[in-house]
Amino acid sequence: PLHTGLQMFLSRLRSRPYVGHFQPLVRRCTTETKPEKTLQELHDELRRLKAQEEAVKNAIRYYKDDKKKRVLVLGAGRSATTAINYFLEHAPVENWLVRVGDADLALSESKVKGNPHGVPFKFDAKDKAQRLKEIKESDIVVSLLPPALHDLLIEDAIACKKSLLTASYTTDKMKAHDQAAKDAGILMVNELGLDPGIDHMACMSIIDKIKADDGTLTAVQTFTGGLIAPESDNNPWNYKFTWNPRNVVLAGQGTCKFVIGGALKYIPYHKLFSRIEPIYVHDGGNFEGYANRDSLKYRELYSIEHVPTFFRGTLRRPGFCAAWDIFVQLGLTDDSYRMEDSEHMTYRQFINSALMHTENDSVELKVCYHLGVSVDSPEMRKLKWLGIFENRPIGLKNATPAEILQSLLEEKWKMGADDKDMIVMWNQFIYDDAGGNKHEYITSLIVKGTDRENTAMSYTVGLPLAIATRAVLKGEISLTGVHIPTTKQIYEPILQELETYGVKFDHFHNAIPSVNI
Repeated sequence: PLHTGLQMFLSRLRSRPYVGHFQPLVRRCTTETKPEKTLQELHDELRRLKAQEEAVKNAIRYYKDDKKKRVLVLGAGRSATTAINYFLEHAPVENWLVRVGDADLALSESKVKGNPHGVPFKFDAKDKAQRLKEIKESDIVVSLLPPALHDLLIEDAIACKKSLLTASYTTDKMKAHDQAAKDAGILMVNELGLDPGIDHMACMSIIDKIKADDGTLTAVQTFTGGLIAPESDNNPWNYKFTWNPRNVVLAGQGTCKFVIGGALKYIPYHKLFSRIEPIYVHDGGNFEGYANRDSLKYRELYSIEHVPTFFRGTLRRPGFCAAWDIFVQLGLTDDSYRMEDSEHMTYRQFINSALMHTENDSVELKVCYHLGVSVDSPEMRKLKWLGIFENRPIGLKNATPAEILQSLLEEKWKMGADDKDMIVMWNQFIYDDAGGNKHEYITSLIVKGTDRENTAMSYTVGLPLAIATRAVLKGEISLTGVHIPTTKQIYEPILQELETYGVKFDHFHNAIPSVNI
């Protein structure tokens, strides 16, 4: 009878209003009662379940509180961890309810971790009805979805008059909705992550200071890299995946644009990884940098349209680019076509498919001949370590070359359980002061993660996004329309709070002696 009573009790619990938002807890309540338990065990279980029911009722009361502001977080992937933790940590004080939606419900649940201020749920970004419902019931939308899905949210956010913040690059579609966002009285801020994001804020804080002192900028260069920490660096590439693997494989495709000494420069993809710059970072060591997308458009966004030198780049450890360039030259990063019968192909056949046909030469020799490297070169050692010359089945059906390469790299560049990642940023400013004296000002940032889940990448992508969200909800940012964090009203409070979390730049200033000829 006691067991039957428990089941009736739990049936009533399942029928409570709003309880669907707390299904993980209810599932535990309704699946752990067993009739073979002793009377004392059932009494103990009843007390436990009553306590759990009270927790559910408290959560329901919390959810129904109309005074609470609802933060809608879409996407619970690798870069979302820190942002979600920030929202949940501040929820009790700020009176927030944090809804975390992802296509993978288990992933959302793992990020919320049963916190009573958070509600995980399954979210389909392509379901317009669900998008509208969730956005309409929220006070602000924070998207950590893949960039291609952000455009789906724009019109919904405007229609529901809810501000939208992301860490991704501003798309042409979003820029085209600037006036519509202003008319709706909402703010859309993009590029609130690391790069793009903290790089904009760090640069603008120095640029605005130089301008305030009547200085004249002649060069701005900014480089960022998501890397593996030295203590976890144990492969010849000096690299592991610390963020989206697909983005790494496809990085740089297109034409990079920048200006040096007043001369416009363009680097096509097939030349990108052979045009690198050596960079030394204080406390970080030696790196190499390659150009990152379109630097030219940021001169206007930074309000330095006439600066003679402006360059945005990506950092890697020395030697990485030369080896990666082999994949580029062979077309192995191409994502535009699918290879027939790829599931039965080996990795050796895969790389050989991009090489000329000869009867007697090995695949290794053909790579060396085609790329002009020696058999025992650092580049070939990196390729052999990856296993790309092995007669091992790929197992991917009708895959693109980029997908095949990514599959191999995810196996070899996977972070270990105890591995730590590291982000590095280096910014250089050359300027003339009001008296005509030339100066160099350098800022650098190094942040290390604590483990595979709490990464430096998640930390530096999620924190500025979360801090900006809190500032918007508190009314500290009053802008409307489409923006990136280049205005003082946005970047100053974010940089100040980032310092309290240990994200703090080192600053180095050097006077450049004049040269008399």
